Amino acid sequence: MATSGPRIILASNSPRRRDILERLGLPFEVVPAGLPEETDSAEAVDRPAQVAEALALAKADAVADDHPEALVLGADTLVCVGGRCLGKPADAAEARAMLEALSGRTHTVVTGVALIGRERGLQATAHETTAVTFRRLSEREIAGYAASGEPADKAGAYAVQGKAGLFVERVEGDYDNVVGLPLKTVARMLEAAGVELWPGAGEGA
Repeated sequence: MATSGPRIILASNSPRRRDILERLGLPFEVVPAGLPEETDSAEAVDRPAQVAEALALAKADAVADDHPEALVLGADTLVCVGGRCLGKPADAAEARAMLEALSGRTHTVVTGVALIGRERGLQATAHETTAVTFRRLSEREIAGYAASGEPADKAGAYAVQGKAGLFVERVEGDYDNVVGLPLKTVARMLEAAGVELWPGAGEGA
């Protein structure tokens, strides 16, 4: 693993985002922003990409204040369907309601990403949108999955990489985005900020 280059901080306590970012093979630290997540709003429905980017930027900004020398990466994911955006369910009953709203329909998953390097004068944002179609779910499936605990900290009350993958008929776009972090988008942003993704590529040429 490369050890040179700018310090990178992931401003999230999501284990899914951490696991995805680890695939780049770059050293990074995790410093959660600790900001409240509010996504169920009319503005999020009307402008999901802009809202997701703004929420991601707020997370990165909060951590960058204490780590101005680092490149701080923030992300926020919205799940939107039927004129509303779904946050994380407060309990199993809310998870059931969200799964009922997603059942048999196509919804959009929008992840905003922000990268801040305070000392570099860097502030960049981007987003990725993926369409996900659920098959029609039975009441038994909805109740069983809601009670499993898996939806607890997931926007839209499901983890596509978990058992909820059984519900998915089709994913159109970036799968990593649905999990929580569009890795290709993040890689492009890091490269633009001067991070070497392929250290040693010129050696022995």
